[in-house]
Amino acid sequence: MSSTQDTMQLRRPNSNKGNPNPMTRRSMILGGSTALAGVAAMGMANSGQAQTGNPTADHPNVAIIKRYYEAYSRGDLAAVRQIFAPNIIWHIPGHHPLAGPKRGPEEVFAFFEQLARANFKAEVLFLGGNDEYVVDYHRGYEALGDAKLDINWCLVFRMQNSRIVEATNFAGDQHAADAFFWSAYPLKPIPDRLAVARKNTK
Repeated sequence: MSSTQDTMQLRRPNSNKGNPNPMTRRSMILGGSTALAGVAAMGMANSGQAQTGNPTADHPNVAIIKRYYEAYSRGDLAAVRQIFAPNIIWHIPGHHPLAGPKRGPEEVFAFFEQLARANFKAEVLFLGGNDEYVVDYHRGYEALGDAKLDINWCLVFRMQNSRIVEATNFAGDQHAADAFFWSAYPLKPIPDRLAVARKNTK
């Protein structure tokens, strides 16, 4: 593994194709393309390789994930939607305001929008894939106000028919993640939440 680790910064999505989508992994250049947050780092010589005699070939599912990140980095949401299955589920484990399954592309994008507020960054440690899964293991660190978090994460994609049907973020320290998200994303007081719930049911 290269001694140089690439850094990712997750920011708000930008559908304006005239500007690079800021939700990208900085300096993560694979084949000359900058990829979106969550994919592999440059210099991971063995990660994401196909189970063949070719030491440089990506597994097809890893190549799909790279195309997904590259499309998002360009702000090409139409291409991203082609890679997301319509029934995609993005699992966020834990007990905090952002936890829980995000169902469908719109909920996944909304989650990314919230996560962007914390100026999330990552250093990729490993990327690999097989016929069903792609795994991204990285150090993730972020800060919002006085709240800070610096732990390792494992992002697991489940692939089906060349699309992402499921993704799960596993925290290396779930207690620390819960504490951070509660501090960084406090919920509104219960009366306010109940008022919104009643309004939405009318």
